[in-house]
Amino acid sequence: MLAEVFTPEQITILTQIIFIDLVLAGDNAIIIGIVASKFPPEQRKKVIFWGIGGAVVLRIILTLLTAFLLQITGLRLIGGILLLYIVYKLYVDVIKGASKQENIQVDSSSFFKAIWTVLLADFTMSLDNVLGVAGAAGHHYHLLIFGLILSIVLMAVAANLISGWIKRYRWIAWLGLLAILIVAIELIYTDIKILIL
Repeated sequence: MLAEVFTPEQITILTQIIFIDLVLAGDNAIIIGIVASKFPPEQRKKVIFWGIGGAVVLRIILTLLTAFLLQITGLRLIGGILLLYIVYKLYVDVIKGASKQENIQVDSSSFFKAIWTVLLADFTMSLDNVLGVAGAAGHHYHLLIFGLILSIVLMAVAANLISGWIKRYRWIAWLGLLAILIVAIELIYTDIKILIL
């Protein structure tokens, strides 16, 4: 059934996207949770709602922009090198279990300052996810949209569950790292091949 809808190449890309999202999407929701926890219960829901809403808009813009930029020769090489750095960082943080305490200063006096903190944190932390998914999807835009929707759903709903899975089942983190590494190598190889010829 699945093979009738997707080609083997698309199934491979889809699998890469799912593992990239599983490993990278959780951090954003944790940020929103940290910021929201500093507020009284009645304001907490608003911070979560507007924080996720703003993060979704930001992620859509970043994904479209990244997908466009990765079509430009030379930028895929830079994107691939960035992803190699992300693989190393994730290896240190997730696999080796280094401390990942987010040093976020939250001013609980202002609702808008809290939303700004969430958006700023999400911008810096979404880049790895967006780059990984856009790099894996390539010119398969329907898979890019799927990856975007999946990352938003995971960020909004299942972040704590996913972080628990990754701690319990290390192979998920390893597969995620492998998927990102493959994307990085493909991006670098594609650009080097064009630049040399």
